[in-house]
Amino acid sequence: MYKKKKRSWVKHLDFMILDLLAAELALFLGVMIKFNGSIIFLDKFEWFSGYQNLVKLLPFIDLAGVFFTETYKGILRRTKYEELISTIWHVAVNFLGVLLYMYMSKTSFMYSRAVLGIFVFGMILISYIFRVSWKRVIRRIKLKDVNKTAMIVVAETTNVEQCLREIALSPYPEYKVVGVTVVDKDMRGQKIQGIPVVASADTLFEYLRTSVVDEVFLDGNTRSSEEALAARLVDQGLTVHIPLVKTSSLVPNRIMEKYGEYIVLTTSMHIANNRQAFAKRVMDIIGALIGLIFTLIAFIIFAPIIKLQSPGPVFFTQTRIGKNGRKFKFYKFRTMYVDAEERKKELMAQNEINGNMFKMDNDPRIIPIGHFLRKYSIDELPQFWNVLVGDMSLVGTRPPLEDEYENYALHHKARLSIKPGLTGMWQVSGRSDIKDFEQVVALDTQYISNWSLVLDIKILLKTIAVVFGGKGSK
Repeated sequence: MYKKKKRSWVKHLDFMILDLLAAELALFLGVMIKFNGSIIFLDKFEWFSGYQNLVKLLPFIDLAGVFFTETYKGILRRTKYEELISTIWHVAVNFLGVLLYMYMSKTSFMYSRAVLGIFVFGMILISYIFRVSWKRVIRRIKLKDVNKTAMIVVAETTNVEQCLREIALSPYPEYKVVGVTVVDKDMRGQKIQGIPVVASADTLFEYLRTSVVDEVFLDGNTRSSEEALAARLVDQGLTVHIPLVKTSSLVPNRIMEKYGEYIVLTTSMHIANNRQAFAKRVMDIIGALIGLIFTLIAFIIFAPIIKLQSPGPVFFTQTRIGKNGRKFKFYKFRTMYVDAEERKKELMAQNEINGNMFKMDNDPRIIPIGHFLRKYSIDELPQFWNVLVGDMSLVGTRPPLEDEYENYALHHKARLSIKPGLTGMWQVSGRSDIKDFEQVVALDTQYISNWSLVLDIKILLKTIAVVFGGKGSK
């Protein structure tokens, strides 16, 4: 699943907050200067309530101005002079809103011209300082590779250098080009514009299968096979960016974006807007905090029993594979004997799942209390910590083991195109009765393609019913 970048006013929420803070400080400064700092005594005067009302209205006036103007458009690319002009325009719009409020409420006589003058010039100065300072911080952060998506570029030798100059070397991108594939010549081991050539046309899909890649940029010169290649990449759960060309129905969920100097058509299995992604993360955080309370209660009750029945740690820690191949530490209450991983090899012949998962009835590695913990999914509670720190989500796909992931076919990676979840479509669709891994993959890709917040809520409600019905993992 792909979250749109650089979209809507939400991306400028930080600048909106700074501008609002500047407006409030400027108004406070104006009142303080006008009345010689004796603001604590002004609440005795009836006319002072006008300034109090203005303090409350400024956020709404500022927000309305943002919706009707484009004062934040291209803010990171502006020079200091351009930023000053933009700041003056932003303040003018806000002041116009203040004057409109005074006119409609017929309260202009209550406000000092000196206060309003200081408010205007103070807001310009404070807002400009805030904007310039914060932009310096953002630029420094964006020059680092933290939280950037991993992208590879697919191009031909005739255009690969120009493509990389405009894609990989563009200022302040939200992605990092980790490699390039040259499709008409085997250049593996070389570097172009400082970017390593990681694959050829013949080894591209093997590289994608074994490496951490979030997005693929297809250069426009490969158009003869571009649509078929894009469709195949999307089927593997990758996000694909295509320079603006005529496309067929094989390319779903299309949005227009700008990468470097290219206008591209971006396609993915599902594209979430900023509001949806924000709401999902908020739901994860709230759910995780509530879940950790139950985790603490379960620890107090079951930790002594686990220790008595099988000496060793209470928590089971394991490396799992998350979004697009990222590794993370996965936590559960221990339900097996400490040598369970070593004994797994002996039991592989009794695996009931056809494919890259392991499950069996009456697993001899499970300790007595483990059957109860698994039946009611109590052993999964520590994963609320994974949700809180962002490795997992409440709803998603179950993260595979490292050895399972190594045996994935390319189309299996589609289920890793979103964060793994505590629960998901597979868990509420007959988890213990599904014996075919391909069916698990089909359910996971169905969830990703049809994802919505409403679907997440439905799955969570079904999960509660499944857990209290004792239909958890065997």
